[in-house]
Amino acid sequence: MTALLFPLVFIIVFLSMAIRILPEYQRGVVFFLGRFQAVKGPGLVIIIPGIQQMTRVDLRVITLDVPSQDLISKDNVTVKVNAVLYFRVVDPEKAIIQVEDYYNATSQLSQTTLRSVLGKHDLDEMLSERDKLNVDIQSIIDSQTDAWGIKVTNVEIKHIDLNETMIRAIARQAEAERERRAKVINAEGEMQAAQKLVEAADIITTNPAALQLRYLQTMSDMAGKNTSTMIFPLPIDLLNHFSKK
Repeated sequence: MTALLFPLVFIIVFLSMAIRILPEYQRGVVFFLGRFQAVKGPGLVIIIPGIQQMTRVDLRVITLDVPSQDLISKDNVTVKVNAVLYFRVVDPEKAIIQVEDYYNATSQLSQTTLRSVLGKHDLDEMLSERDKLNVDIQSIIDSQTDAWGIKVTNVEIKHIDLNETMIRAIARQAEAERERRAKVINAEGEMQAAQKLVEAADIITTNPAALQLRYLQTMSDMAGKNTSTMIFPLPIDLLNHFSKK
């Protein structure tokens, strides 16, 4: 009985070490005596213990939070910027063989790239052209991680934090800009009003009847506002007669 029990235990242990089951989103990078052999999975994979080794690789999109980075913009403004990066493994063989820890390597690369790219831009560009900067950062990181079998699908800058002094300065600048626009609009309105008055004066000068109509309209307005006031209209020609003298 003991003679049969030992081989049975050996077979069970051997099978438990040899059989691997990989889900649809995983692949196994198999090495034979230290040399790369194949990428296997998903499903049932059998490994010879002691001779073959297998490393699991997840193919799903990984969300990587890029820690806040202190940087100085092109116009010498100190800001803190953090971002989020989305990437996935597209070549399990490269991800295991070409880099020791692809997750940590991608994280470090994203931090240095974030500082390098944003440091070349002014603060206004960081705030107003965030989408363009996201694309630039994603393109640079993706081109460098391609050798690791990593595909960077998206990069999003989450926050650009400023110190209190800079926030107050931006608020003052925005207020000054609003005042400037208000003055410009007011000046344009006065200029348009002046142009209309000049056009009206030209019409009245060339057409005396227009002056008579305006005269009657003015009296009508005065009579409507001051009911106790008595108005005696005089002909325009009579007024012109006195003005010529």
